[in-house]
Amino acid sequence: MKLRFLDLTTTDPAFNLAAEEYVFEKLPRDSMYVMLWQNDNAIIVGKHQNTLAQINEAFVREKGIKVVRRLSGGGAVYHDMGNLNYTIIADGDGDLDFGRFCRIVLDALARVGVKGELNGRNDMTIDGKKFSGNAQYAKQGRVMHHGTILFDSDSSVLAGALQVDEEKIKAKGVKSVRSRVTNVRPHLPKDMPLKQFKKVLLGSILTQFPGEEYIFTPGDIAEIEKLSLRYRDWEWNYGKSPACDLVRKQRVEGCGTVEIYMVVDQGRIQQVQFRGDFFSAREPEGLAQRLVGLPLERQALAAALLAEDVGSFFMGLDAAGFLDILCE
Repeated sequence: MKLRFLDLTTTDPAFNLAAEEYVFEKLPRDSMYVMLWQNDNAIIVGKHQNTLAQINEAFVREKGIKVVRRLSGGGAVYHDMGNLNYTIIADGDGDLDFGRFCRIVLDALARVGVKGELNGRNDMTIDGKKFSGNAQYAKQGRVMHHGTILFDSDSSVLAGALQVDEEKIKAKGVKSVRSRVTNVRPHLPKDMPLKQFKKVLLGSILTQFPGEEYIFTPGDIAEIEKLSLRYRDWEWNYGKSPACDLVRKQRVEGCGTVEIYMVVDQGRIQQVQFRGDFFSAREPEGLAQRLVGLPLERQALAAALLAEDVGSFFMGLDAAGFLDILCE
């Protein structure tokens, strides 16, 4: 089977994930495809995960991080421009064989003097620290294997974006496993930028599987743009989430402590209760009923609260402050 490689230049996660799906579903199956790509400032969550259970929502909002759900299972990962993503699409036998594809990356690392290992089912490590998480999606005898390669990623943002207080959430979907991580670059015997490492990786792949470049046609791009609409949609990225229980708690000067207990399913509030030492002129249960069925998304909630006097439910708290707690 011949190989075709694609070097994507966009850093838009919705387009890049749509491009993966397009290559997997639409391009001729007489070839194996290798894609190298980067996302700028994004969290990619697994197909079966509860998005809200994986992200530090306030941090994500503050940093303008895009959150997108992928087709494959597994855990959430953070992407920045110090991270290189790779995708391999080939025929498979239905069994998710991670080693088959991870060894291609490990061979490339060996070429530059770095000893990496396959750890567990789908992680690659250097000196016991994770530098690559991998996932797979299989359909009709075809498999899409994709993974991250932390080359020179900002670990402080990674930790902040994915760090969630475990006491505040009880998820019923697949959870990410937090583990010690490392970048590849500090382990290189001879330093190189990511751009050069990318060439090394591609050269190593082409040594094993000689092939040629595939460049998307205008028609391909038009189809990918259509597919990308799903990856930009709130319902796909948040609404596909399984149920979880959330707790929000904050002390507000002049109001008191406000505790919010919620059950969220498919990204929407199913149940909500308020507790705390605040005073109220109206029973908070009335506000709770107003919130049931709404998406746990600040803009939608703000629109729903326009006609509500939040201060009558929580004396000393306005709508903006209430939303800060609800969407923390």
